[in-house]
Amino acid sequence: MADRKEQEALLNFDYSKYGFRDEDAVYDFVSEPGLDEEKIKLISRLKGEPEWMTEIRLRAYRIFLEKPMPTWGVKLDDIDFDKIVYYARPTRKVADSWDEVPEYIRRTYERLGIPEAERKYLGGVEAQYDSEVVYSRMRKELEEKGILFMSMDEALKRYPDLVKKYFGTVVPPSDNKFAALNTAVWSGGTFVYVPKGVNVDIPLQAYFRINLQNLGQFERTLIIAEEDSFVHYIEGCTAPIYDTHTLHAAVVEVIVKKGAHVRYTTIQNWSRNVLNLVTKRAVVEERGFMEWISGELGSGRNMKYPSSILKGRGARTDILSMSFANTGMHHDTGGKVIIMAPDCRATITSKSISKGGGISTYRGLVKVLPDAERARISVSCDALIMDEDSVSNTYPYIEIEAERVNIAHEAKVGKIGEDQVFYLMSRGLTEQEATTLIVMGFIEPLSKELPMEYAIELNRLIELEMEGSVG
Repeated sequence: MADRKEQEALLNFDYSKYGFRDEDAVYDFVSEPGLDEEKIKLISRLKGEPEWMTEIRLRAYRIFLEKPMPTWGVKLDDIDFDKIVYYARPTRKVADSWDEVPEYIRRTYERLGIPEAERKYLGGVEAQYDSEVVYSRMRKELEEKGILFMSMDEALKRYPDLVKKYFGTVVPPSDNKFAALNTAVWSGGTFVYVPKGVNVDIPLQAYFRINLQNLGQFERTLIIAEEDSFVHYIEGCTAPIYDTHTLHAAVVEVIVKKGAHVRYTTIQNWSRNVLNLVTKRAVVEERGFMEWISGELGSGRNMKYPSSILKGRGARTDILSMSFANTGMHHDTGGKVIIMAPDCRATITSKSISKGGGISTYRGLVKVLPDAERARISVSCDALIMDEDSVSNTYPYIEIEAERVNIAHEAKVGKIGEDQVFYLMSRGLTEQEATTLIVMGFIEPLSKELPMEYAIELNRLIELEMEGSVG
């Protein structure tokens, strides 16, 4: 295996596909660093929002000021909120053609392959650049089914009653400090509405790109799946490398109605200077099914726990996540399930890889309330430690208040065996190739759940991490 000096040398990589920055970026408006009530009012006014949304923002800001900083998880005490830029608008127009997107932004997304992906296998694409969505388009045949897919800002203008009905009902600003901050300064994000009985067979994708140094990106996503509907939503994200912190604090709210099925897939590939502190939660009604699938790479510090509240009889959720903590990274991730009704099913599967001194932490919660009889829950945490300098932690919380519940919890920690590497090398592979192949087998439960194009991309990102070549 490569020693520490060799690993450090590998970190001087070419981040050309993901980590480049747009030096010629021109912005329509950039707020001064720091935050107060006047800046929040300015953001709301620039967006042309109704008064009730401005009031929601201001109330959330006051909660943010009162809420303490989390003292568990990753290191957060070095965040300086006064140095963060909370709003950067690259353009005032949301284009529905790539030709209408400003040239420097279009070049960015072409380098990332988003237009090509849209043409080949996506039903709709949204592209957010810093604080605003700059491109949004959905296939005509999906529009004709009554599906709504647009930025949250556009939804607030066109469907204010629908946004008002659901906004903040799954993740209230009082939930945690960063949910409060997001509610105060949210911008961009995605709104999806699927009518009763409609299946969105082609995935919808949003891609979030941070370019500006010291920016905080605070997109807000709201997905509403009516009865017996289905939708698969995919999000990807990248950012350049800077020597200062970039804060990403998104909020995602999902409403899964009776018999509906939502699959939410994330391939997160932020650069190491990004602090990824997000809150994602779904409320699942009777016979509804919520899937969270996450591939977590890149970000230097990551706190993310996709959550499902099973409130209807027979509701289900699967939470499948893979985290790769490389040199200088601490990923504190997992999943949460709260079961409120009888006959519910939940599965949490967590895979983590620690390499080059990286720290991977699984933190999960299963809470079964008294009325949730006959719930069946399975929790599995597998950790792969690549060297003696890396760390893996597991903090499972299980609270059972019902009398008849079937729950299983399994946790495994291991290293790559020298005999495995030796055998593969004897078959003609190099040590690097053998090690990478073993890691690919370890994450196979995640990659097989992805559409082929995304599985290929995830595998390539893992290969780059194994080479020390992704930030």
